[in-house]
Formats: sequence, structure tokens, C-alpha cells
Amino acid sequence: MIFEEKDHKLFAEKGITEERVKEQIEYFKSGFPFIKLNRPCIPQDGIIQLETSEIERLLEVYEAEAAETDFLKFVPASGAASRMFKHLFSYKNGDENALAESFIQGIEKFAFYNELKEALSKGGFELNQLITQKDYETIFSYVLESEKGLGYGQLPKGLIDFHLYPNGPRKAVVEHFVEGVGYAKGGDEVVRLHFTVSVDHKEKFETYLKPLIINLKERFGVGFEIEYSFQSPSTDTIAVDMENAPFRLDNGTVLFRPGGHGALINNLNDLDADVIFIKNIDNIVPERLQEETIRYKKVLCSKLLELKAQRDYYLRLLQNGNVDQETQETIAEFAIHQLKLDVKGNPSAVELYGLLNRPMRICGMVKNEGEPGGGPFWVEDKAGNLSMQIVEKSQIDIDNPEQADILSQSTHFNPVDLICATKNHMGEPYDLVKFRDPETGFISHKSLQGRELKALELPGLWNGAMAHWITLFVEVPLITFNPVKTVNDLLKPNHQPG
Repeated sequence: MIFEEKDHKLFAEKGITEERVKEQIEYFKSGFPFIKLNRPCIPQDGIIQLETSEIERLLEVYEAEAAETDFLKFVPASGAASRMFKHLFSYKNGDENALAESFIQGIEKFAFYNELKEALSKGGFELNQLITQKDYETIFSYVLESEKGLGYGQLPKGLIDFHLYPNGPRKAVVEHFVEGVGYAKGGDEVVRLHFTVSVDHKEKFETYLKPLIINLKERFGVGFEIEYSFQSPSTDTIAVDMENAPFRLDNGTVLFRPGGHGALINNLNDLDADVIFIKNIDNIVPERLQEETIRYKKVLCSKLLELKAQRDYYLRLLQNGNVDQETQETIAEFAIHQLKLDVKGNPSAVELYGLLNRPMRICGMVKNEGEPGGGPFWVEDKAGNLSMQIVEKSQIDIDNPEQADILSQSTHFNPVDLICATKNHMGEPYDLVKFRDPETGFISHKSLQGRELKALELPGLWNGAMAHWITLFVEVPLITFNPVKTVNDLLKPNHQPG
């Protein structure tokens, strides 16, 4: 495959090697192998269900440990809100749909209703009259476009008004600050938050948050430290046409696309904290419902801290080399029963050290109520080793009856509720990129400039990007999972005023 001089210049600008580009093209040709499911993770076999007494004990542990722990809340927030309003865009393009009708029926319940009404009034329109006339297109234009209305079609999700309070609406990003006070406050009385945003949106976040943070500091009596990062251009992936040749735009430029949320493992790799909480920007409820979420964040955090402390103690013993057979057996029992690792035979001290010396995470799991998305499974690798993984449906060969049957037996769902420990027993950060499984990406079909193309997604952040972490699953209540995938989700009771 021959690339032109301007192609090499583009590669250099992005920080991508030609070798890496060719490797990506090979994935388009060969495809990615399916994950081999062994069985679903269910209660008593991969999913931990905590007793009330254990929950209370872990809450006490959190209160004892919090002052000495450096917390960070990591929120992927670079996603545009355009997908939230997909049905409104479709309606404007001539596709009348039920979701657009439901939006109009519930319009007074949206937190941005008054602002929308005011914007329409300034434009010479009266909202109720437009509804009576069924002029929905004008209403949707004022919701989506920035020239005359709210501009929600161009904003990130974090800057959409999610919830209504007596003193006005509150945007999604602010709810994360309030929730973070509950569990991510360190001993220095500072809440650290890290948002991954697009370059175009950073200034919008900063401008909006600057005056609000002053008010939040006064209200809660804590400090806030905010960090932003961007998805690196070096994690972009090449697009190809249907013959697997590089897709070129009308001007001849090779097309690269963002590599998906799996690229954020590089952002996570740059962070320095004892415990990192990961939660999506759109999975947030009003303050009145945050208590249970905060409670379980503390519980999962304590569980992780306890297991990591024991793991670190064993790693130090193994590193020193003076471990007798009885101690090795004790460490192996810990790995099997507490960390749920697939330990075979009588592993040596070196093998045990390798098994334990990895990043750790605890993932909250909710009972599956029919939501689309990934779930927890026991996965078998090429060597027959088992590990617990979060697996997306796209990774499973559903045409294989055995695999489809295992999928149907799944009882729990991944809400993206992660508590991570990314340092080793000496307090040094792991190089998280080394714990990815590069064969867990996937290929999707898109179109651009009237032509079909294929796009490559990197291994997902909580899927293949963390495939070789020590992973534990803990059941959490359904109330902790309230994502907003479409704007109409904001009409659900948990997103409405109490």
C-alpha cells in the first residue's frame, strides 16, 4: 500500500506511524475475533451481593480511610448531545416519529422549557400556539440551533439542562460536582474532578462553571480542583472504503476518525490518584436521589481499598523472595477466593507475583431490566484461562447457538460504575496501556459525502482497554443507573422534581 507525501504529513501531525495505520487496515481485512464466553457472571458465581451488615462495615471503613486517600472523579464528557436529539433532527428532515411526538407532549416537564419559551418569544413565536398549529419544526429548530435558540444540537451533553430546581435548571456537569462532594472529597477537603472534553467545548465548560464553582464552594464548604483532557489525535483510527482501501475525502485527504471511548485509557493513564471513580456524564440524577449512589460509591471504594491493601502486602512478601510454601498457598487462596482469579495448580512465587501485580477495579452491576449494552461474563482466552470481563453484544458471535445461549442467561448489566486502583504496591502508577487486549476492537459501518465507509473502534474503555486488570463485580441498586441516551429520558420520574 502506497501513501502520498501529504498522507505522511498528516500521520506526523497526528502522531501516528505508518506501521500503525497499516496494522489498522489489516484489522479491517481480517476482522476482530469474537470473545469466547464461558458462562455469565451471576450471584454466587462472579457477582458479589453484599449483606446489609457488610455494607455498614464498609461504610465505616470508608469514613476511616477517606482522609488518607487521594480521590479523583473521572467523567468522560466529550460526547456531543446531538445523539440525544436524534429524533428531533429526524423530524426536521421529514421523518415524523413517535419520540418527537412524545417530546412535544412532555415539553413543559423539561428543565429547559422556560428558556426555550423565552427564546421563541424573542423570535416572535408563542410556544403553545406553535404546538396547536403542529409547527413542531420551528420548535425543534429553536431547541437545536444556536443562531436563534438553545443550540443543544451543537453542545456537549454536560452542558444540557437536565434537572429543574426551585431556583432554576441545573446542567448535567453541575450534578457531578454535587455528587462528587458525597464520596470524592479527600482529607484536604478538596473534590478533584477530571473531565474528558473536546477541544471545541473546553472554553464553554470553563465559562459556565467559573461562577458556579464559587457558589458550590460556599454551599458545601469544600474546594474543587478541575482538570480537563482531550482525546489525543494519536488515538484516531483510519477509515476505509468497502474494499478496505483508505477512505479519502473529496479533497483527497485520508479520513481519520476518533477511536471511541477506548482511546480514553491514555487519558486515564496520565492521572495520579489512589482511587479513581469513573462515571459517564449522562448517568446522573437530581440531588434528591443521589444518597443511594453516594452510599454505594463509598461501599465499593472501601471494598477495593481493603482488597488492594491485602494484595499489596502479599506483593511485598513475594518481591522480597522469602515466601515459604504455606504462605504461597495462602496467597493463592486469596487470589482464587477474594480476587476471583483463575489460578491453576501450584503456582510459583514468580507466577503469583505476575497474577497480582496488575491494576484493580471494582465494577458495580445492576440487574438487567432490558437495557441494551454490555454485561459481566466469564471469558475464556486462547490458552483456556478464565477471567471476568465486561462484554458488549457486538463482541459475541450470536450466530453460535452455544454463545447465544450463554448470552441469554445473563442476569446483570454494566452501568459503567467503576472504582479503579491504578498504582502498584510501591505507590507507582501502572502503564495502563500494557493491560489492553488489542484484539477486542470492532468495526462499524458509516457514510460520509454520500459514500459508505468502515470505521474502527479501539478496545472499549471498560471492555478491552481494561481486559487484563484484576476485576470484581458487585451488585448495586438499579437507582444508581439513570442514563440519558435520548432527551426523552429526562421525562422519566427519576429525572423530574420530587
